[in-house]
Amino acid sequence: MAFVYLALAIVAEVVATSALKATHGFTRLGPSLVVVIGYAIAFYMLALVLRTIPVGIAYAIWAGLGIVLVALVGVLVYGQRPDLPAVLGIGLIVAGVVVIQLFSRMSAH
Repeated sequence: MAFVYLALAIVAEVVATSALKATHGFTRLGPSLVVVIGYAIAFYMLALVLRTIPVGIAYAIWAGLGIVLVALVGVLVYGQRPDLPAVLGIGLIVAGVVVIQLFSRMSAH
């Protein structure tokens, strides 16, 4: 169940982070509510995850996948095109999460 909560935390964080641009500095109510509610859900779900999965592992997965998904939203929604160094950096983050999942004895499988 921890990985379901982690997936929900990641999705909520990606939605909230992606909506930040639309808040225009928190001057627009609708997007601002999406941000606040999204982060509240994300942190609540992450707190549930930490009952089972070590904090370093959970945060690495949460942050790593969040970075990738927010970058994808940036491309698809905002037309932001990452350059080669950005793509390589994101790839290294993904590689780090994969290494943790496959090889760390600390990881909860």
